[in-house]
Amino acid sequence: MALLFAPMSDVERRHLARAGRRLATLDFYPAPVKLGRVRALHAPWLFRIPGCRRFVGYEAGPLIFTRDPLDEVSNDLITHELCHVWQDQHRRMFMWLSYLWQGYRNNRHEIEARAAARRTRAVP
Repeated sequence: MALLFAPMSDVERRHLARAGRRLATLDFYPAPVKLGRVRALHAPWLFRIPGCRRFVGYEAGPLIFTRDPLDEVSNDLITHELCHVWQDQHRRMFMWLSYLWQGYRNNRHEIEARAAARRTRAVP
């Protein structure tokens, strides 16, 4: 977990800033996403765990984990995962529990995060 205490890299800062600007154009929730404690971290070890192998990104509260190095991931992925951070900030318990009865692919939160990335691609 030393990654959490490492200074934020320029790539991480740029990814989060752009993803934040992208989400700011949407009205999914009453308040904008709060970026203050959010980190985007390259954590390949997480994606070796059974159950996580099929993912390329994962959100856990204010943390976004990526399988590939940050300079190799798309801002669409960061925007998708930051949308999950935003969802978590507004309805944490409902979001996490929704995966139990809605599954992954057709989960409202996944559909919303995919739409957020798709609808905001033109935002610089």
